Amino acid sequence: MTERVVLAYSGGLDTSVAIGWIAEETGAEVIAVAVDVGQGGEELDVIRKRALACGAVEAEVADAKDEFADEYCLPAIKANALYMDRYPLVSALSRPTIVKHLVAAAKKHGATTVAHGCTGKGNDQVRFEAGIVALAPDLKCIAPVRDYAMTRDKAIAFCEEKNLPIATTKKSPYSIDQNVFGRAVETGFLEDIWNAPIEDIYEYTENPAAAREADEVIITFKEGVPVAIDGKPVTVLQAIQQLNERAGAQGIGRIDMVEDRLVGIKSREVYEAPGAIALITAHQELENVTVERELARYKRQVEQRWGELVYDGQWFSPLKRALDGFINEANQHVNGDIRMTLHGGRAVVTGRRSESSLYDFNLATYDTGDTFDQAAAKGFIDIYSLSSKIAARRDLQA
Repeated sequence: MTERVVLAYSGGLDTSVAIGWIAEETGAEVIAVAVDVGQGGEELDVIRKRALACGAVEAEVADAKDEFADEYCLPAIKANALYMDRYPLVSALSRPTIVKHLVAAAKKHGATTVAHGCTGKGNDQVRFEAGIVALAPDLKCIAPVRDYAMTRDKAIAFCEEKNLPIATTKKSPYSIDQNVFGRAVETGFLEDIWNAPIEDIYEYTENPAAAREADEVIITFKEGVPVAIDGKPVTVLQAIQQLNERAGAQGIGRIDMVEDRLVGIKSREVYEAPGAIALITAHQELENVTVERELARYKRQVEQRWGELVYDGQWFSPLKRALDGFINEANQHVNGDIRMTLHGGRAVVTGRRSESSLYDFNLATYDTGDTFDQAAAKGFIDIYSLSSKIAARRDLQA
C-alpha cells in the first residue's frame, strides 16, 4: 500500500510545490488540508481545486473560523494572554487549530506522516510537531523547506518545470501570517531593529496619528465570554471581527517588539491585533472589579505561564489543560459591562458595571456614610508589621 502524507496547505507557492516535491522525495501520495482561521484571501474551493491540480490525491478544506474563535481565541481572552506582556499569541493560537484538522485527516485517510511548510528557524515547526505528536504519537512529521532544502528559488524552478497552476511572482519582502485574531509581519527591512515600521506594512489598523472622531463602545461579558457589543448579542467570532474593524479604524493594537523565540534567538516582530487588544483590555478591567484579590494575584502568575506554554507549542500539554481549569474557575464571576473610548491608538476604559462586582461604594467612599471601620486599622497594622518590627530591633543592635 502506498504511503500517504497529509500536508498543511495554504494555497501559496511553497505548499503547492511541496505537494509534488514530497511525492518525488518520498514516493507517497499527498492529501492537502487547508484550514480557514479568518486569514482572508482566496475562497476555500479555489484553494481545494488548486491542490488537486498540483497533484494532491485528496484535498480537504475546513471553515474553522468559529471553532478558532470559541476554542482558541476565547481561552486566550480569559487568560489575558500576552506573551512577554505584549503579544496576544496570534500565530501561536492558530497552529493547534490547524493541527487538530491535520491529525483528523491523517486518521481518516490512513496517513502515516504529516507535513508542514515551516523553516528550521521559527517557532511554528515546534507548534505543529509538538501538537501532532501530542494528539497522535505514532505520526511522523516532515518539513520540506527544512528537511529537503526546498528553497524559494528551487520552488519556483520546480513550479515552472512542472507547469503548476500558480503564479511565481517576486516574493514579498515580508513574511506575513494572519488570522482573525491578528496579523504578524517580519523579515525584510524590519530585521534591522533600528528601522521604524512604515505605514505600508499595516492592513488591520489605520494610522493612529490621523485626526478622527473617537469611538465609544460597551462590551458585555458573561463568565469571561464577550456576549454583546453595545447591547447587541454577538458570538466570540463576531466580537473579534467587529472590534477588529472599530479598534483597527482607531489604530489600536499595533505592537513592535523584539521577542524571545522558543528556538533560542531574538526576533523582531510587528503585530496588529486590534480586536484582541480591545477585548483583553476590557476583560482585564472587568476582572479588576469582580475577582477577589488573592485569586487575582495568583491568576496573574498563571496567565504568564499559560501564555508561555501556548507560545512554546504546548497547547495540548497536561499543564496547559490543568491551567485552563483554573482560568475557567477564576472567570465564573466575570460578568458585566465595560465602556471604552477607542481613539488615537488606545483603548481606554471609562466605565464599569457588574452585578458580580466586589466594589462596595460604601466601603470605598471618603464621604459621610463610610462603613469602613477605620478604628480597626491601627491594630491590623500593628500585627501586620510585627515580624518586621522584631527583625528590625535585632538588626539595629548588630
